[in-house]
Amino acid sequence: MYIEKIQSPVDLKGLDLKALQVVADETRRAVLNRVSKHGGHVGPNLGFVEATVALHYVFNAPKDKLVFDVSHQSYPHKVLTGRASGFLGDVDDMNAISGYSSPAECPEYDNFEVGHTSTSISLATGLQKARDVMGTDENIIAIIGDGSLSGGEAFEGLSEASELGTGIIVVVNDNEMSIAENHGGIYKNLRALRESGGTCEHNWFKAWGFEYKYLEEGNNIEKLIEVFRSVKDTDKPTVVHIHTEKGHGYAPAVKNKEAWHWGLPFNLEDGSRPVRNADGTMPEVVACEDYAELFSDWMLREMKHDKTLIAVTAGTPTAAGFTPDKRKEAGKQHIDMGIAEEQAVAMISGMAKGGLHPVWTVCSTFVQRTYDQIAQDLCINANPAVINVVGGGVNSMNDITHICLFDIPMLCSIPGLIYLAPTTCEEYFAMMRWAIQQDQKPIAIRTPSNGVVHTAEPVDAEYGYAPKYKVMHRGSKVAIIAAGSFYQKGENVVRLLADKGIDATLINPRYLNAVDVDVLNALKDDHQLVVTLEDGCKDGGFGERIASYYGTSQMKVLVGGIKKGLYDRYDVHELLANNRLLDEQIVEDVLGIVD
Repeated sequence: MYIEKIQSPVDLKGLDLKALQVVADETRRAVLNRVSKHGGHVGPNLGFVEATVALHYVFNAPKDKLVFDVSHQSYPHKVLTGRASGFLGDVDDMNAISGYSSPAECPEYDNFEVGHTSTSISLATGLQKARDVMGTDENIIAIIGDGSLSGGEAFEGLSEASELGTGIIVVVNDNEMSIAENHGGIYKNLRALRESGGTCEHNWFKAWGFEYKYLEEGNNIEKLIEVFRSVKDTDKPTVVHIHTEKGHGYAPAVKNKEAWHWGLPFNLEDGSRPVRNADGTMPEVVACEDYAELFSDWMLREMKHDKTLIAVTAGTPTAAGFTPDKRKEAGKQHIDMGIAEEQAVAMISGMAKGGLHPVWTVCSTFVQRTYDQIAQDLCINANPAVINVVGGGVNSMNDITHICLFDIPMLCSIPGLIYLAPTTCEEYFAMMRWAIQQDQKPIAIRTPSNGVVHTAEPVDAEYGYAPKYKVMHRGSKVAIIAAGSFYQKGENVVRLLADKGIDATLINPRYLNAVDVDVLNALKDDHQLVVTLEDGCKDGGFGERIASYYGTSQMKVLVGGIKKGLYDRYDVHELLANNRLLDEQIVEDVLGIVD
C-alpha cells in the first residue's frame, strides 16, 4: 500500500496521476475501515478524499496552511500526514486519533482545534493577516462545506478576507448537503452556480469581491490538480467552488446521505448496523426509548391542534427527532435554518413576539454559540420562546470541541431566563407543556441525558417563575439536592447513606437558575450538610449558587460536579471518579464531613 509509506505530503510529490488515484482509493478504504470499526463522520470524509490528495499534491503543507471547517472532512488529511495507523491499525491506534483537526495531536499539519462550524474562513483570515505583516509567502487555504456556509461567522470571514484583499483561497466543498438537506438563501445561489457550470449572472462570491473558479467534477483528481494549480500563490481573495458527492465511493452513504453523515460502527460489506460478533452472529439489540423520538412524536401530536406551535432546529433536525418523514409531516411547522444558531435564537424571539410558540432544540455544546443572542435578543425582550437543550452532561459527546458540560453555568448567568431540569420523562413533558403555554418569560429545559426514566408519582403541571424546589423525602442531618439527570444518582446516595444510619433529605430542585430560599432556610434547623449534584461544570454552576447562598451560615455545602476543564475523549467512569462523583465516593465524602 502507498499510504502505509506516506509520512508526509512530500511523499506524494513524485507520484504520477495513476499512482495518486491509487492513493485516493487506499485512503477511502482506510477511512471506511476506521469508521466501520470505530464510528465517526462517514459521508463528509468520503466525498473529500480526491480533493485532499490534490490539495496536498499541489500545495506544500506545512508551509502552506490548511484550515478545515468543523473538520469532519479531515480524515483523509490525517491519513496523508503521518497518521495512517489511526485508520489501519487496531482499536488503540484508532483511539489515539481524534475525529477533528487537532494541533495537540499533530501540531505540524493541524493548525487549529476545530469542531464547531463556520469558523474556517475567519481563522484563515487571521493567518492571512499574520502572513502579510510578517512578510512570508505561504498559501492560506480555508476548506468549508456541509452546511457551514449558512453560519454567520462564515459571512464575516468572507467579508474580512475581501477587505484584506491579499491572497487567500477558500475551497467551497459543495456536496449539495448540510448534515440534512440544505436550508438558506446561499444554497440557492450555489445550486444556480452548479446548474450553470459556475457561469450564472448572479455569483454570490464575486459580489463579495472574490476571484471565482468552478469545478463540476470535484471527485476527479486530475481536474482538481489543475484547478488548484491555477490558484496557487494567488495574491487575491479566491474561491474554488468544487461540486463533490457526499459519501462518494460507498453506495450506502451515497444512497442515504443524511443517515451517513455520522454513524456508529457498521458492517462494511453491506452498511448494516450493528457490527457482527466475532463468530459472525449479530449482537442482541435491546430496544430503548429515546427523548428525541418521544419529543418529536409529542410535538407532532400537539401541532395538529395548535398551528402556532413551531419546532425549530439549526442544522441538526434529528437531535429533535425530526427525521425526514417527520419533517414532511410537520410541514411549515418545522423550520430548519441551517447551521445558524444565532439566527435561531433571534428568530424564536421574533416568533414569540408575533404570537407563535416556538421550541428550539439545540445540543448543549452548540448553545455556547448563542450567548449574546439569548441575553440580548431573547431575554432582555422577555419573549416567551422555549429552548430545548439536549445532550447536556457527561454522557454526551466527549471530544474536546464538543464537550457538553458548560450549558448550566452559561445559561444560568443570563438574567431573565428560567432553566428547568426535569428528572423523569413525565416531568420533562409537564415542564415542556407549561413552558409553551406560559406567555411571560423565555424558558430553557435541560432534557435528561441519562436515558428515559419514568415515574408513577404525580408531577406538577404548573411551575411558575419563582424557583420552587420539591422535597422528595424529608430526613435530617444531610440533604442531597440532585438536579436533572443526576437526580437518580442522588436517590442512590440517599439509599447508601440509609445503610450507614443517615436518613438524608432528598430534594429535586427543578430550577437551575435560582435558589429556593424557603427550602434552603428550612434545612438550617436540623441539617449539618447540603450536598449538591449537577451533571456539568460546577464552576459557576448550580451548586456554587447554593453554596454562595449559605455563605457565612453554619451550613456546610459539598458541591458535586465536574471541575472546569477542557476534557478530550474522556472515559465517563474515569471522569466521574476523578471528580468524586461515583455514588460510593459521594457517600464516603459525606461521612468524612458529618462524622
